[in-house]
Amino acid sequence: MNHVLEIIGFNIESCIAAQEAGAGRIELCTSPGEGGTSPSFGLIKSARKILHIPLYVMVRPRGGDFLYSPEEFEMMLYEIDCIKKLGADGVVIGILNKDGSIDKDRCAQLVEFAYPLGATFHRAFDRVSDPVKSIGDVISTGCERILTSGLKPTVEEGLEMIKILLKKANGEIIIMPGSGVRAGNMQRILEETGVTEIHSSASMKRKSEMNYTNPEMNENLEYTSVSEDEVRKMAGILKKIFPDN
Repeated sequence: MNHVLEIIGFNIESCIAAQEAGAGRIELCTSPGEGGTSPSFGLIKSARKILHIPLYVMVRPRGGDFLYSPEEFEMMLYEIDCIKKLGADGVVIGILNKDGSIDKDRCAQLVEFAYPLGATFHRAFDRVSDPVKSIGDVISTGCERILTSGLKPTVEEGLEMIKILLKKANGEIIIMPGSGVRAGNMQRILEETGVTEIHSSASMKRKSEMNYTNPEMNENLEYTSVSEDEVRKMAGILKKIFPDN
């Protein structure tokens, strides 16, 4: 059985660092402060050029909730069309109804439109009103996995719910824990749940290398990137637990 460490790529630097450190897949997105939104087509093209590991691209037109207008849904279809042309391996999607249920119809349309690309249902799942029922709803859309923190801010807090979701999924869809996963807790999460895929930002703040900054602007020019050392540690843990991976 193949076990996968998925790392978020918020920029091209992150993609390069994650791949070199042993990541098995990249989830490409921007706007980490908003939980991730659709990346630019230039970033997708550049990432595809340098990555030999699978590349999944976020399709999320804005931050905030996961209730989208007809115009935003049309944007998502257009983005998927471009993502396919740029050679990605999959998309990362999620749409909810006002009552906190899965918008099965529109999610299924996105998955069908993305074919033959794969599809992950992202952490919109952590905002559903009935997580057990929602497992079946996501399966019906054609998604191959669900990224979730167990409806809590972090995986460690949501571990018991993740176990419930795994039991309900019964192998019909991959449950991929993500949020707050680091080298320090990854082994425990893997061993307690038995999941085959795990997701992390492995994030760090990188300072600007500018020699000059305007002090009158009162700006913090740090940006989010990937800690290559953190990814390497996590990849090592995965290899240690699953040596035949």
